[in-house]
This record gives sequence, structure tokens and C-alpha cells, in this order.
Amino acid sequence: MKDLLEYLLLSLFRGVILLLPFRTVQRLGDRFGGFVFRRLPLRQGLVMENLRAAYPELPDEERRTIADLSYRNIFTTFFETFWIPRMDLERLRSLVIITPEERQRVDAIMARGKGMIILSGHITNWELVAIGIGALTPYPLELVIKRQRNAYVDRLMNGIRTSFANTVVEMDRAPREVIRRLRDGKAVGMLADQSGPDDGIFVDFFGRPTSTHAGPAVFALRTGTPIVVTTGIRTAEGTFTVHFEELPMAGLQGTDDEKIREITRRHTAALERHVRRHPGQWLWLHKRWKHTDRFLHAHPTAS
Repeated sequence: MKDLLEYLLLSLFRGVILLLPFRTVQRLGDRFGGFVFRRLPLRQGLVMENLRAAYPELPDEERRTIADLSYRNIFTTFFETFWIPRMDLERLRSLVIITPEERQRVDAIMARGKGMIILSGHITNWELVAIGIGALTPYPLELVIKRQRNAYVDRLMNGIRTSFANTVVEMDRAPREVIRRLRDGKAVGMLADQSGPDDGIFVDFFGRPTSTHAGPAVFALRTGTPIVVTTGIRTAEGTFTVHFEELPMAGLQGTDDEKIREITRRHTAALERHVRRHPGQWLWLHKRWKHTDRFLHAHPTAS
């Protein structure tokens, strides 16, 4: 009953959003995010703790500015995502900007016949950018997703994600499905900036050992598929400029485990560079470093 009530309230909110012009939805999301940051204690302690650890050199006021921008971005993203069912291809093309140069880059990667792992993080509206890539290029994505606790909300979100060309696969089915798709020369989309398990691969992220999922590196190593670190940066006009950056794979040495760790280190470092360029567009609200203290306690020389 609780899940159904949550879904009905969300559906009511979605219905209101769908009645509004898109630019109005963006402005409302921005203002509501600013209100939440200033007036409501929604994970604000966690956000400021994360920012103090990531940017110890900054004064607190600058960290609060980043936090304010991050709240505005996440709520704008939330509002925008529920408007996606009203979008047509023309509107999507006006919002998700893939320049001819970026398109040529991804075309050249796909022409090798090895497929492509589109690897991103919770930067700007990752849902809308993934939909845009799948719809505006000849390369629809199979998105690796984590099942939502609420089954009703899970179906709603997956309906949005697949509203154009993309498909989804749940994480527990991902190993077989992803490898099959990559070996067929197709494209797969993944997010790589959430905390891994407490026994995961620990690589530096903002100067701290951080548990990170091995999946992207394992898939790349097993199939020879290139990893393409991808972001869609939000502009002042409310559009998203997409960048594709192929991850260098040269110089991998040692055992497969050592190669997986090095690939993971490289793509984590690449995502960090994007976050550092646009810190207010990243999701500082999640517990990215939740296993770091335990790791440092067990490995004191790693600090």
C-alpha cells in the first residue's frame, strides 16, 4: 500500500509537470532545488561533508555555492525527466546537442565493430542525455539499471528510459546480456560513479580511496570494447552539450585483476576531471565514500 500511494503521488506530480511548458519546468526545478538547499535539511550534512572532503582547500562559502548549484541541478533533472513523455524527436534534438565533430568521433569508434561502452556518472540530466544519444545517433543504448525499491516507480522510470530507442537491462542480468550485445558490436550505457561494495575495487576519487564497481572494466577487458567516458554538460540556455572521450587502453600490464584495477582507476580519474570542471552539475547527495573509512582502517598506509 505504501508503494502504491508513493506511486500515485508521483503520478499526480508528473501529471502537473506534463501540463507545463518545458522551460517553465526547468525554471521551477531550479527554484525548488534552491529552496530545498536553503530551507530543508535534505541530506545537507552529507553534501557538505562530501564537499569538505573533496575540496578541503576551498572556503566554506564556495562549497555552499557548489552545493546550492547541485541541488538546483538535481531537482531540475527530476522535473525535466518527468516531462520526457511529451518530447518528440525535434524537441530532443534541440536539447541534446551532439556536434558533427563529436558524432564523427563516436562513428569512428563504432566503425571498428567492437561496440562501445558509454560510461557516465550522475552529471546534469544523465537520463535525458542517454535518451538523446540513443535517439540522435544510429547507436541505441542498452542501459544497465538498478531496480528501484518501488516496483510501480521502477516501471514508470523504465518506461521513460525506453520512450525512444534505448532498452534496459537490470544489473543482476547484465553480465550475460551486456557481453552478448558488445560482441554483436552494439552500444551499452552505464553509470560508474556510485559506491561499490565494501570489498570492491578501491581507487582514488578526489584524493580518497573509493570503492568502485568493476563491471565496466571487466566488460571492456573480456570483449575488447572501448570505454567512452561521456557527459552532457548543462548550458545556461538549458540545453546539454555532449562530449565523448575514449578511454586510453594502452600500457595495461600484469594479471587480469591488475588490468581491471588500472582500467577502473583510469575511468574514475576521467569522470573526476569532468566533475571538477562542473562541480555544481554532479550529484553530491549520495554516499560515494561510504566504505572509505573502513578501507583506511584496514589499510592505514593507503591514506
